[in-house]
Amino acid sequence: MLCADEQVRTARIPGKLRKKVWISPLDVVLVELWAEVSDKGDIIYKYSRDERKKLIEYGYLDPKLIEHAGGTL
Repeated sequence: MLCADEQVRTARIPGKLRKKVWISPLDVVLVELWAEVSDKGDIIYKYSRDERKKLIEYGYLDPKLIEHAGGTL
């Protein structure tokens, strides 16, 4: 997973989201990093397409990051 600070991290889908939310490789998600290991974390939220546009509009998400991953808005 490519993060906003351009580091590659490993994230897992916790049990409470496993069968409720389907995540594809180009989705924008919110990850809570583990305290012990800074390169691993849990996915706690998946942003919808409209939310992703708002994140870009407000300056929280760089659109080049999505283009770099091979996705489109």
